[in-house]
Amino acid sequence: MKPAFRKLTLTAHVVLSIGWIGAVAAFLVLSIAGLTSRNPDIVRSSYVSMGLVSRFAIIPMCFAALATGVLEALCTPWGLVRYYWVATKLALTLVATLLLLLHENAIARAGQRVSGAVVAQLFATDFVPLKVELVQKSALAIVLLLGIAALGIYKPWGLTAYGGGNNSLG
Repeated sequence: MKPAFRKLTLTAHVVLSIGWIGAVAAFLVLSIAGLTSRNPDIVRSSYVSMGLVSRFAIIPMCFAALATGVLEALCTPWGLVRYYWVATKLALTLVATLLLLLHENAIARAGQRVSGAVVAQLFATDFVPLKVELVQKSALAIVLLLGIAALGIYKPWGLTAYGGGNNSLG
């Protein structure tokens, strides 16, 4: 990969990864507001906004960060499975992507719940578990994404067997 293109893809990867974390942070703020507010307008707007943030920011940045990360790994000496930290970042990113897609169901349920709901339905006790779930999962997502970012900065562990040339593929 030519240096200019490598810098471009690295910049895109870093920006998209940071954007993904930021979008999840915004989602977390909205989910906390939806859980804790006693104002029906804030509760409604929080859950409607969460659906938009998820669909138009989190999911696109997730897939774009994954794609640029794979491109970076394949087109540089780091490789996709040469180093444990790269392979671990890839595995964790795939897990985060899968969990995000599974989480979309809960987001859709919350959005449907507030759509046209009367005030009493917004504060019903049977809605609380879903509200708490959205806060918990977005908080855990932030921790996971920060861990993935830390792996890229600290680059722990060494070469894998494939990276060290200790097998027939290397």
